[in-house]
Amino acid sequence: MPRTRRPRSGSMQFWPRVRAKGVRVRSWSTDKGLAGFAGYKSGMTHLIAVDNRKNSLTKGEEIFIPVTVIECPPLKAASIIFYKNSKTISQICADKVDKELERRVSLKSKRKTEDIKDFDDLRVLAYTQPILIGLKKKPDLFELAIGGNKEEKLEFAKNILGKEIKVSDVFKEGQYTDIHSITKGKGTQGPVKRFGISIRHHKSEKTKRGPGSLGGWRAQGKVMYRVAHAGKMGYHLRTEYNKLILKISNNDKEINPKGGFIRYGMVKSDYILVKGSIPGPTKRLIRFNHMIRKDKNKILVEVPAIEHISLASKQGN
Repeated sequence: MPRTRRPRSGSMQFWPRVRAKGVRVRSWSTDKGLAGFAGYKSGMTHLIAVDNRKNSLTKGEEIFIPVTVIECPPLKAASIIFYKNSKTISQICADKVDKELERRVSLKSKRKTEDIKDFDDLRVLAYTQPILIGLKKKPDLFELAIGGNKEEKLEFAKNILGKEIKVSDVFKEGQYTDIHSITKGKGTQGPVKRFGISIRHHKSEKTKRGPGSLGGWRAQGKVMYRVAHAGKMGYHLRTEYNKLILKISNNDKEINPKGGFIRYGMVKSDYILVKGSIPGPTKRLIRFNHMIRKDKNKILVEVPAIEHISLASKQGN
């Protein structure tokens, strides 16, 4: 039998294949409090921990776990946005915001929260502070949902307006989170790499790395979008569900490798360690929220005891 190439998982699952407009979040958890946070991908390392899973064959033994480091400087709440029938009806702004943010967003409203009663939902307009870690000057701006009923949401939003929010105020070690990020951009690629189609026989006409057929011609009279063709690949918004947070800390001596992370440098602020890899290159914004695919066994688990975090140089030989 001829050898066939197994298609990649992304063959036709996502369409259209266009550049992402930003890190958007479509679904939010209903848990009380702030529903998410954001940080910047620093890189990857590994740690040695004692396996504490009940049914694991290596229970009680030291195991190797790859982790992603996300640096999370404190967020700030710039304003509260009120919605009715999914439309913005009002906005209440903080008394003072960073200069870099004033250039991008007009925050002139000074209405009192007591004046706004007829609303269905509200969200907090938050922004990052990458200047604190020397990454860039321009902050990233986005909305964050709040869990609870209307009164609880309003009370919580008023308490954090204009104040700094730390990642330890929103998440705990042992929690599962949903990661929202944009993948690496790879430019224009051929159909073999882009869709994972099989490479044709060496005596094939015209090309080996092209599709074997352009589809039927009886009905539509054109080449359908489903036919694998060359085009732009990468820089797509992706969501990974139920990723375990192994550690939350602000001790940079425990995580910074010799020479720093490649194309990033040293971690200087609060950070989290997420089990496994996440999409996107270093320095890119990563948004992570409370999980929406609820599992009673994954609400809050006991974190395995970390014996060692690798600080070896990532620079190579």
